[in-house]
Amino acid sequence: MTETDVECAKQDEPIQEAGNVEIFIMGKRYEVPVGFTIMKAIEYAGYQYVRSCGCRAGFCGACATVYRKEKEQKLHFALACQALVEDGMYLVQIPFVPAYKAKYDINDLAPEDNIILSIYPEIARCVSCNTCTKSCPQDINVMMYIQNALRGNITKAAEISFDCIQCGLCAMRCPADIKHYHVGQLARRLRGKYIDPESKELNARMEEMDKGKYLDEVDKMMSMDKDTILDLYKKRKIEAKGDLDEEVDQ
Repeated sequence: MTETDVECAKQDEPIQEAGNVEIFIMGKRYEVPVGFTIMKAIEYAGYQYVRSCGCRAGFCGACATVYRKEKEQKLHFALACQALVEDGMYLVQIPFVPAYKAKYDINDLAPEDNIILSIYPEIARCVSCNTCTKSCPQDINVMMYIQNALRGNITKAAEISFDCIQCGLCAMRCPADIKHYHVGQLARRLRGKYIDPESKELNARMEEMDKGKYLDEVDKMMSMDKDTILDLYKKRKIEAKGDLDEEVDQ
């Protein structure tokens, strides 16, 4: 977070007396209530997010945060919308992580053992230091999916990286300058297009949607209350994983 990324709206707002922690935002001291997320604390301190706030629900990866704690040399990493403030935090927001993304046409690729390596040759520089994994707010074993990509195991690389939200904290810390999240994205695209079995129902459903078959059902759902929708969600039927595994084996 820099001066161009925020607008300081109410810096002189009175501070609550009880239940506060001391934090530092871009070097300036603030007291904020215990239990606030980093994002909420920064806003409480008088800053207005104009970028890097995204979904506010831990899914988009826009609010990547690097911070230190008092008397600690170690850098810590988190999503500002999820991590809670701690006493003695020194905070700075990251507007984005500059990362080169290779240009390719997925239709011109093939799921060969060396395909990811040919597009992102820097993965060969991985020294297995595991810094990427330690930086991940999703607790993904980042180093392991990079190693699988390097070995040509596209299926496993895609599986391990599935929960990646592209925040870029892994790439920021990598001494080998690997852009891990782009590598994982390519693995998932290759697996989805070439390796996983094609859904038997997808094309039929797409045709039905184009013809407007489900418009009445959508309107009906839009008028439902939250509890009814949650109940329907819990009772939904999902294609059995065992059936998918069987198709893969065939």
